[in-house]
Amino acid sequence: MQFRRKGVLVFFMLVMVLLALAACSGTVSNGNGKTEESSAPSNNQEQKQGESKNKVKLSLGLWDKNAVPAFEVMMEKFHAKHDNIEVSIELTPWDQYWMKMEAAATGGALPDVFWMNGPNFVKYASNGIIMPLQERINGSNMSFENYPQALINLYSYENSCYAIPFSFDTIGLWYNKKMFDAANLDYPDASWDWAKFKDAAVQLTDKDAGIYGFTADLWNQGGYYNTIYQNGGFVISDDKKSSGYDQQEAIEGLKFWTDFIEQGISPTASQLSETPGVTIFESGKSALYFGGSWIQSQFSANDAIRDDLDVTDLPKGKKQATIIHGLGFAMAANTKHSDEAWTLIQYLSSEEAQQILGSTGTTIPAFKNTQDAWVNSAPAFNLQVFVDAANYAVPLPVSKNTAKWQDKEFELFSKAWEGQISIENAAKQLGEFMNKALEEE
Repeated sequence: MQFRRKGVLVFFMLVMVLLALAACSGTVSNGNGKTEESSAPSNNQEQKQGESKNKVKLSLGLWDKNAVPAFEVMMEKFHAKHDNIEVSIELTPWDQYWMKMEAAATGGALPDVFWMNGPNFVKYASNGIIMPLQERINGSNMSFENYPQALINLYSYENSCYAIPFSFDTIGLWYNKKMFDAANLDYPDASWDWAKFKDAAVQLTDKDAGIYGFTADLWNQGGYYNTIYQNGGFVISDDKKSSGYDQQEAIEGLKFWTDFIEQGISPTASQLSETPGVTIFESGKSALYFGGSWIQSQFSANDAIRDDLDVTDLPKGKKQATIIHGLGFAMAANTKHSDEAWTLIQYLSSEEAQQILGSTGTTIPAFKNTQDAWVNSAPAFNLQVFVDAANYAVPLPVSKNTAKWQDKEFELFSKAWEGQISIENAAKQLGEFMNKALEEE
């Protein structure tokens, strides 16, 4: 009987010691008020992290099926380090994704972690749908220096970051080398400005043969947003309270596009509505095309024209500029597992995960110095220009209700592209509408 009591006491004391050790093993101070994950167990204690804990189940929301293989590799690596966290990927097609997110937010059933984009970000952040991450960032080893500053700005609201950059895209000038050779013209390069660009486009146009120097698509992200900022203008002010469309710099940036149509150097708006500019370019009917980094996979797969194409920096206006957009990972504000969700976000935005993303060639990883694998995924093209463009990039213009003024933007500019109203008139009407819309946000 005495032996049993002594055994119980020893067991009880051992349990208390183990509990105390467990309570102290989660984080260690790094001496400056921040915390870090504790080091791995020693060789004689090869117990995987979280082995004795109950598994936490997290959901991860994505929309691109082409990215799933990369995520499957990432999750395998992640589970090896955090076997107490089980992650299920929820894939929703793009045309249903935001509708599903809206319904899930209303019903309190958002994925724990999910892809966020610029046009929807302010709405989700300002309405408390996603969780501010600044405190967690400040308490970690994460450094904003590892990501393009424009993306940090894009996903910041009221001095707090709400989404960690995962990938990005910029815009470059694609050109047909075969057409330049036939015209005995030098290929475009980083020294080109608007004047050189327009001069080459004129020389490359042969309307009788149905060949155009350029395709002036009605496209904001890949088109006129870039030239507005190159001309020193802006679409929306930094404080999201006013439009720049009624300013002369923006109007001149828009005229860059409509002038090509009016002068016959580009297909008409009607032609471009029937056949997108990228299709005209890819079929060898135009020599120059403003296109995003993402289009390289499409061009790489086109055996008929791949060897004729290459890419360089966009031509400069008053300054060098390109629009940058990228995806970030946000955390649902009502997740029941915020610590584990943060652990997942940290991993997805880490150098290891970003290297995996780059190796697939799917998109440009956001983490600096992990982009080489993406650049080398299509060696026929000078893809480094898209990575370098992040150094002078401007965030995609967004506000709390981006869709409202973007719909009006398309309505008015469609008329200008078709020649129904002047681009000056369209821009001033849009500026007035946008200013009122921003006041109501």
